[in-house]
Amino acid sequence: MTEPAWRKSSRSSSTGGDCVEVASLNTVIGVRDSKAPDTGHLMLSTHSFAQLITAVKRGGLHL
Repeated sequence: MTEPAWRKSSRSSSTGGDCVEVASLNTVIGVRDSKAPDTGHLMLSTHSFAQLITAVKRGGLHL
């Protein structure tokens, strides 16, 4: 199995701010913290990932 190609979010800051990476992992999308890539990742179905992106763009997430 080949290593996934992780891509950093275009919204991630180059100064170490909120850094998120995503990768296509066969049938799911992986999401991880680029500052701590060895701590694991979240796996979402493509449908759930699309819903997450829609919610983020609408400002619907409150952390």
